[in-house]
Amino acid sequence: MPKFLLSLVFISLTSLMWSQSTQQEKLEERKAQIQKEIRDNEILLKSVSKKEKSAVNVFVIQTTKIKLKEKLINTTEKQTKLLSNDMYINQVQINKLKGQLDVLKEDYSRMIVKSYKSRSEQSRAMFILSSENFLQAYKRVQYMKQYTNYRKLQGEEIKTKTSQLIVYNGKLNVQKTAKQKLVEENEKERLSLLKEKQEQEKLVQTIKKDKSKIAADIKNKQQEARAIDNKIKQLIREAIAEANRKAAMERAMEKAKAMAKAASKVESNEELKTRAKAIVSSEAAVSSSKIELTGESKILADNFRANKGKLPWPVERGVVSSAYGDHPHPVISTLNIHNNGVDITTDQGASARAVFGGVVTSVLVTSPIIKAVVIQHGDFFTVYQNLSSVSVNKGDKVSIKQNLGKIRTNGDGKTIMKFIIMQNTIFNNPASWLFNM
Repeated sequence: MPKFLLSLVFISLTSLMWSQSTQQEKLEERKAQIQKEIRDNEILLKSVSKKEKSAVNVFVIQTTKIKLKEKLINTTEKQTKLLSNDMYINQVQINKLKGQLDVLKEDYSRMIVKSYKSRSEQSRAMFILSSENFLQAYKRVQYMKQYTNYRKLQGEEIKTKTSQLIVYNGKLNVQKTAKQKLVEENEKERLSLLKEKQEQEKLVQTIKKDKSKIAADIKNKQQEARAIDNKIKQLIREAIAEANRKAAMERAMEKAKAMAKAASKVESNEELKTRAKAIVSSEAAVSSSKIELTGESKILADNFRANKGKLPWPVERGVVSSAYGDHPHPVISTLNIHNNGVDITTDQGASARAVFGGVVTSVLVTSPIIKAVVIQHGDFFTVYQNLSSVSVNKGDKVSIKQNLGKIRTNGDGKTIMKFIIMQNTIFNNPASWLFNM
């Protein structure tokens, strides 16, 4: 029973160590991902800082960087905690092995002393010959053999336990070094984070000096954004109405054919079209707010919906500089900002890319130098605004991550794309659709 309990404890400890090892690997992967995001953010921040006349965009990117650094510190702390747990388990094993070795060595030394005292062949022979009968003599011979074998086994067990102890001590030393490294990394990141926050505070003071200018700028931009959003919404309504008219006409054509067949008439294609148009005009007006999904468009919509939370970013690299919905200005809390999508700041020369396969329903020119692309995915629409050039046309079928055009860099050195997701005419929060946003 004790052996069974010891085995159970060993299996439990081994399982716990394996589980913690798996968690450690996941944390290491997450840490590497955060470090990559920080590096990308730093590249972007340097690029923007060189050209940015307004400190607001720099502040937003820097805020993202600070949040990433906080995540990194938190992840490293989790790693350190897991490592401490592993070290505790290893120390328990070391203490257990040391205790077992002490008992084995003590027992073995007693046996050696006893063997030394009765080491002569004569005393062994006398021990056997002094037996009262043959059976007793046989048992004494067997006992001596077992005693010798037991000594050998004890010697082997001492050797095995010593090897195990060396392995566990080696593991513990490696873990101590790794833990020290993690602690040093965290301390370095904490100092870096403190420096980032101090720099950000300076930016805050700079921004607050220009509060009235910033407020006027935001008001103008919000008006422009609303006008563009309304134009895009109107285009999407037209696309919905067109899709529904097409579907209604297809149904009406089938109905017209059935009516002609029932009346045993042979009608030309033009006659069937005329009859179909009459049927459509007699029905209720087609909806411009909701697409009637049929066939391929339904499959596309279902596939798009199934990928919620897994869609790729509409740029290769970037940070969200303005989130979805209503929220206060990042520095001046009294200023309110509304956004029907997300603004993503990226590198100069970056391209927009489709987040899913679909059909281009519109290429909108919002100003002489600014364009937008609208892509339909069943009853979902994705919009890519603030492009300087476009590489697709209305009616084109596009695939996931396909290049749609170059994102415009404005006079202040900002390269920002606005990205919108809509279901029919309802705006959705892109953060719930894009991977790891």
